[in-house]
Amino acid sequence: MRLRQEVFIVEQNCPYLDADGKDLKSYHLMGFEGDELAAYSRIVLPGVSYDEVSIGRVVSGTKYRKQGYGIFLMKEAIRQIESLYGQVPIRIGAQKYLQKFYEGFGFIREGEEYLEDGIPHIIMVREA
Repeated sequence: MRLRQEVFIVEQNCPYLDADGKDLKSYHLMGFEGDELAAYSRIVLPGVSYDEVSIGRVVSGTKYRKQGYGIFLMKEAIRQIESLYGQVPIRIGAQKYLQKFYEGFGFIREGEEYLEDGIPHIIMVREA
């Protein structure tokens, strides 16, 4: 929660309720550098955020950016989803500026841009 709040609330200057009740209905992936949390994401169970399984709260700590943690985290999240559910569609709500990043993993934009907590977002889907 601390890393998520440091980046999504403090760094992005976006006050929102991070404790959204979905953590208890999610798997959590964490990447450590020694004892320090460098990167994090959660796999949200189907039926919680969307009908499909979802990946959310993808974040790297400030000093760990540009080192491939986000790429590793997304590859591992997809691998874990396939291990748990097989080849299924994955739906995400992504910050718009990260569209190209997620396209690199096979996600395709779906629908119009929308504002979430004052930040432009888009829905993206990775087909099975």
